[in-house]
Amino acid sequence: MTAPTATGAFAALREQLTGAAAAFADGPDDLAGILSGLVDDVDRALGERLEIFPVCHHSPASALAMARRLRQKQPRVIYLELCEDFRPILAELRNCRLPVAVQAFASELHGFPAAWAPLSVIAPVTEASAEYQAIAYALESPGVELVLVDRSTDHVFQWSPRDGTPPADGAAPEPTGSDPGEQAALHGDAFGVEIGDLRPRFAELEAHLLHHGKVRHWSEWWDSYVERPLAVADHDTYRQVMVLIGSLFRRLRPPGADRTDRDEDRERYMWTRIRQHLATTDVDPADCLYVCGAFHAASRVDQFGLDSAAPDFEITAPTATVWQYGLIPSSHSAIETQFGLAPGSVSIAAATWSRAVNSSGATPYRLGGQRGPTSRGRRGLGRSAAAPASAITDRLSGFLAAPPAPDGLDEPELRSWCVDIVRLARRNGYLASTADAIAVFETSILLAGLRNRARPTPYDFADAAVTCIEKDVVPGRRDVRRLCEILLGGDRIGQVGYDALPPLARDVLHRLQPLGLDLEKRAVQRALLDLQHRPELAECSNLLWILRHLMPPGAVRPIMGEHRLGHRSMQESWDLALGRHQRALIELGYEGVTVEQVLEQRLRRTVHGPEATVVGALAAVEDALRLLHGPRLVDELGARAVELLATERSVDDAPEVLRRIRRLLAHHQATTPRLPAWCEAFVTTGYAHYCTLLPTAFVDQETGVRQVGAMLGFLVSLESLALSLGCDRSQLELALAQSHPQAPPKVALLWAAHHHLGMLPLAELRLRCLALLSNPLVVPAFPQYLSGFVHALEPVPGLAPFVVETMSTAFARLPDPVLLPWLPNLVTTLREHGPELVPLLVREAGRTFPATLAELDSWVPPWSATTRTHPQGTPGQSAGQVLALLTDHREPVNAVATLLGVGGDAPPPT
Repeated sequence: MTAPTATGAFAALREQLTGAAAAFADGPDDLAGILSGLVDDVDRALGERLEIFPVCHHSPASALAMARRLRQKQPRVIYLELCEDFRPILAELRNCRLPVAVQAFASELHGFPAAWAPLSVIAPVTEASAEYQAIAYALESPGVELVLVDRSTDHVFQWSPRDGTPPADGAAPEPTGSDPGEQAALHGDAFGVEIGDLRPRFAELEAHLLHHGKVRHWSEWWDSYVERPLAVADHDTYRQVMVLIGSLFRRLRPPGADRTDRDEDRERYMWTRIRQHLATTDVDPADCLYVCGAFHAASRVDQFGLDSAAPDFEITAPTATVWQYGLIPSSHSAIETQFGLAPGSVSIAAATWSRAVNSSGATPYRLGGQRGPTSRGRRGLGRSAAAPASAITDRLSGFLAAPPAPDGLDEPELRSWCVDIVRLARRNGYLASTADAIAVFETSILLAGLRNRARPTPYDFADAAVTCIEKDVVPGRRDVRRLCEILLGGDRIGQVGYDALPPLARDVLHRLQPLGLDLEKRAVQRALLDLQHRPELAECSNLLWILRHLMPPGAVRPIMGEHRLGHRSMQESWDLALGRHQRALIELGYEGVTVEQVLEQRLRRTVHGPEATVVGALAAVEDALRLLHGPRLVDELGARAVELLATERSVDDAPEVLRRIRRLLAHHQATTPRLPAWCEAFVTTGYAHYCTLLPTAFVDQETGVRQVGAMLGFLVSLESLALSLGCDRSQLELALAQSHPQAPPKVALLWAAHHHLGMLPLAELRLRCLALLSNPLVVPAFPQYLSGFVHALEPVPGLAPFVVETMSTAFARLPDPVLLPWLPNLVTTLREHGPELVPLLVREAGRTFPATLAELDSWVPPWSATTRTHPQGTPGQSAGQVLALLTDHREPVNAVATLLGVGGDAPPPT
């Protein structure tokens, strides 16, 4: 480690701190070492030949000091603490409205755990930040080079522990008093990187500062005790104070933490990149500026400084992961959520930045052509002579010893806040009045006095407003604290301009232009598509259905119209919010050039992934038919569905498989002259597969009756097609012969299957059910038998009259003491096991029972006059309505008798 520079400028401060440590501490060693180490770190950082400019993220004071220093020094090279692979995308910031976030995204990983996918790294950029001032100066000033020196996004994850979980930011969120809403989720689950993370990493130190500062959040402490004093400080004072704070937080941190090791590796990485760049160019270090966080400015690694004799840090090669880069919209609340800041702190910082620029007369930098509110900043500067280097002088002693500059009460500003918050509260349902405005005014001054502040801060005002206006119940969607955030600047939401969007996003907006809507707006817009009179909108409709499949639910939402196999609505209505979900649209651009390509890739990943199922493959086939109209892709996905079906050992998805394959077969039979090869293979494979698994499914307790009924439905309803394709019916007969279920619903299913194959006549089936009703031990379980018969309607729909008959017989024969406890069990069983088949029973009952009350008295159930079977098994003659019909109309009977070779008139039926 390089020894600190002995400039002697801070000798007096060092002696003063060492003496204080000896006077107030039990032993001078530890405390004196820390205090003198702070001065050594400041002395070392300021004595470096390459000027180090310490910053804090999203700090108006840092941004203001950066703008002043850039105009004074006019550096030729700026080294910036930011992922080095972000450099090519920074030029697109001029096409955006801040705040936005620079993003690196990777969906296919090589060299990282598969559970981490997808990986995303974001770096938010706001106008009130020092990094934006440096970027704007470098991009708008001719001959200035911007060099990013921090680790690449690939190294961010290379250095993360491989514990099976993706790395997190590690920022502890501060206490929040309101729900940040959907704007706080603009960054999603991305890993956040920032320039100048300056927060105590020693919990006791932060708690001590908050307690004695009489504040609730770290952001409030920083704004009161660092941000405001440094906003009016000169350059030397600013640098020394920031390095001192960075050194304090660096020394008072838990030892041995993984994050400490990563921070030091980052510092070695950045100094290695700086020295490599200087070695390959002829730039004088005096014409360069190194912008980094104050924490890293107080670095003590061996590679610190240009004159260090330590070898360069060994930088590993990146993995084979392909990273995509772009810009996504950000917001103040998203930044606060990402980095654990207090709600409203970034909005307050933006308002502070605007006031500081107007009051100080400074001219900040701004990228040319950038959208957003106008600024007094100039886009570029001509070259001017660099300011001569001045000797280091001690500014810390005076800054630490002098009392804060008096900042009197600004009554007009506070009064306007109080009036506006009452007006805003009334708009949101609060019963606020002028008396509340007066109370907020007085309470703000009182709270500021209790916290040793002469001038109320926005945090004091927000606390006073909550105290005076907030009631027990929030009448609307926003509470008072959220209203204060809106009043003091609001949650500004950035937007990525059209020219900075990836090709896919631009293609989507271009193809939706016939709708006549400005889809870059964040508002939800209604699109009406009359496809009958404007057939050219069919392309827009197809694109909207694809976007609905690919994007979050709220981005593209159909209000009217549907798009299923073989059907298209003539009129459609959509709610479009592509501007609000711009991040999701941009991330689609990382996966392909068009949405059709992205959809095709996702469908392939669905059917070939490790979690692929038959249902997922059939759903992918259906989506390909509806959205892509590509027979080649459909055949490929269908062939994969056949492979998955042949290797599947579970029948849990059998009902969904049956429903989807029926729909696909009906579609192909109606639209093509013959079935595709994959459909034929699916039917034959499924017939053999389910015949093999059927005996096991009947006796397996974990296999439900619904799954067994779906298996029988596949085998029975598709039997004719399977037999025409070469299957053998003996497979099904053998499977049923080997099935010996014990559960009542599965027994009923087996009986229904036997009846369908002709192995169990209806009369014998009726006798079995009557025997069940006659056995008092079986009567409580009879609803389960009925549940099995209800599920049997899937493979044997012709059994519906018998099920109605059996249920009616049970109601007629069972006594009330048995029937009344039995009915709730019947209802719950049918609701649980066969809700979609109950309507079929209701329709059959409607055809069986009389429709009017007058017909009920003379109505005879069709099954009441049926005779028993003869001992030889020949069925007896029917009676009831059929007998009356044959007696009244003997001519057809005689004609049939003659056709069968029976001589003479047929005798009247008896």
